Amino acid sequence: MAGYRKLGRTSSQRKALLRGQVTALLNNGKIVTTEARAKEVRKVAEGLIAMAVKEKDNFEEVTVKAKVARKDKDGKRVKEVVDGKKVTVFDEVDKTIKKDNPSRLHARRKMLAVLYPVKEVPTDAAGKKKATKEVDLTQKLFDEIAPKYADRNGGYTRIIKIGQRKGDAAMEVVLELV
Repeated sequence: MAGYRKLGRTSSQRKALLRGQVTALLNNGKIVTTEARAKEVRKVAEGLIAMAVKEKDNFEEVTVKAKVARKDKDGKRVKEVVDGKKVTVFDEVDKTIKKDNPSRLHARRKMLAVLYPVKEVPTDAAGKKKATKEVDLTQKLFDEIAPKYADRNGGYTRIIKIGQRKGDAAMEVVLELV
């Protein structure tokens, strides 16, 4: 007996389907899919959430010096003339950053192997490429999702049956984060 469902697809198609649905689930909080797919997506998603819960506090804060461009009141960079050339003026600033410990870094890379990159488009700027922002789902897992489930031992997702699909009578379900 197989340890997973084949979902009527080749292995590469199946992996792509599962990656896409897990990414959508973690980004949106819930998805509508068939029952068989939901049970497979649940396995992968719960593994990622469990990894995030385990490693959520495994970092150290480090203060570093960074060069930041000086800006005027309009938000444009301040430039000064040096040897006949316009040069941007930089200021040194102390910044506090989170530095992952090795096990958290490993967990982050395992998550990145599963999750697809997500771009978020604000509704007021729909259709404009400059307005899109890259969403860091691994950071979302560590900062938003993991603290929510810190006191929970598994069971991070819920499957709710919503009836049969009209076209092929496949049982459709809502898979959502609890």
